[in-house]
Amino acid sequence: MSTNDLQAWLEREAQLYEQLQQGRGPGVVGLAEVRALTGLEAMKRVMDGRLPYATIAKTLDYLLVEVGDGMATFQGHPRDTQLNPMGGIHGGWYATLLDSAMACAVHTKMPAGRSYTTGELSLNIVRAIRPDTPRVRAIGEVLHCGRQLATAHGRLVGPDGTLYAHGTTTCLVFDLPAEKQP
Repeated sequence: MSTNDLQAWLEREAQLYEQLQQGRGPGVVGLAEVRALTGLEAMKRVMDGRLPYATIAKTLDYLLVEVGDGMATFQGHPRDTQLNPMGGIHGGWYATLLDSAMACAVHTKMPAGRSYTTGELSLNIVRAIRPDTPRVRAIGEVLHCGRQLATAHGRLVGPDGTLYAHGTTTCLVFDLPAEKQP
């Protein structure tokens, strides 16, 4: 493992956690707050704390570390509370990180007033993550974003480039619901 890469990852993580401490914390964003924002604008606001981040990220100890047009990267710290009965990190943890990265990459392609939901998720675990693995990153990239469907792929890697898993997603794209009139 490259000490420099891991050190850079840990420094970035500390910086982002500090930024999030000043922000809104975990929670659910209201539609009125995001209706006029593009997906990329919304994701940037999540990252800098102006919008809440997903509560599952706090529960499973991961965070958004990079976002751009058609891409999103999450960094996680596997813990012994996420073990399967065989002593490895549970496959659901891999899936959650990859789903977050791929789906949020799709989110960055949404124009204002549009949203998405994961319709299909495929995951291939190629190497076990152990509880003593210091960090991994889930990197999601959009392959196609259309009016009704979007697809993305992702990789779960260590600081030394070790591939732990890869996957794909198909997301359903739709208009945000209309605001309710009083």
